Amino acid sequence: MRREAGVLTNKVPKEISEMANKVRSSDRRTIAQAITLIESTRPDHRALAEQLLSDLLDDTGKTIRLGVSGPPGVGKSTFIETLGLYVIKKRHKLAVLTVDPSSTLSGGSVLGDKTRMERLTRESDVFIRPSPSGSTLGGVARRTREAMLVCEAAGHDIVIVETVGVGQSETAVRDMVDMFILLTQPAGGDELQGIKRGVMELADLLIVNKADGELLNAAQRTQTEYRNALQLLRSASPDWTTPVLTCSALYEIGIDAVWDTINDYHMMMSKNEALQERRREQAIAWMWAEVRDALNEQFRASPVVADKIEDLETRVANGSLAPVAGAQALLAAFSGDTQL
Repeated sequence: MRREAGVLTNKVPKEISEMANKVRSSDRRTIAQAITLIESTRPDHRALAEQLLSDLLDDTGKTIRLGVSGPPGVGKSTFIETLGLYVIKKRHKLAVLTVDPSSTLSGGSVLGDKTRMERLTRESDVFIRPSPSGSTLGGVARRTREAMLVCEAAGHDIVIVETVGVGQSETAVRDMVDMFILLTQPAGGDELQGIKRGVMELADLLIVNKADGELLNAAQRTQTEYRNALQLLRSASPDWTTPVLTCSALYEIGIDAVWDTINDYHMMMSKNEALQERRREQAIAWMWAEVRDALNEQFRASPVVADKIEDLETRVANGSLAPVAGAQALLAAFSGDTQL
């Protein structure tokens, strides 16, 4: 959806209530407008977005939330499309929130205009939303959590968050989904050594993609190597041993086993209330993330801080001032400003 000037301005609570009702009725245009409102950085839009989310909150949470990550070229989009087509045949409604690399100049989505998941976009029970990742760590747009709630309120009972997968910390996506899926591809021992231990420890499910044709044997060897490696690592959850599966998203091989594993995980984690506890912890983490982001915005917006930034950055850059001292000077200026 293209953002147009004035489309989302001057909303009143009644109109927000009407927007919420249209979201609940799965109106695709309204879902897109609601997410655009949520992603806006304008203070008046943020206030309206908070009203909208409060209205929708009771209609959220009845979903399976999946995070999909992996290095570039591993086939994340193909995997999500194949899995998506599989689950909608089972009468599920799917939302996919893809987070694309951002332009360093405009902040817009570099891949936003690129056609991806073409077959999936034609399905009426699927909603796909690309968003620029901005400066958020982990390749997850800052408002992805809120966009996910809008999709849930619209009746999408499976939500997939696809991360950029370019090496940033993946903790952000792990903190907003029920199951974190890490995709890899057939690789030798050297490539296996290059996989970050921390990322593997976050994974609730590890999948070796492209297990077909000449790569099938290599995929099976990689599967064995990952299984052995995971035995030496701490499990992502004490209630679940991370399985390693193989599949070919391109040829739709092994997708049924992937879906069965996702269901097994969700049932087990729900039965022992581990899933509920994870969501409670995620909600608290979300609250504190909002606090940090709001404080950072207030800090940057402070006139006294803005007056000192250029001088302090210059002094830090030329080595005449230690970075710690520069930070303390800015914090002291901000503290004095907020006490006025």
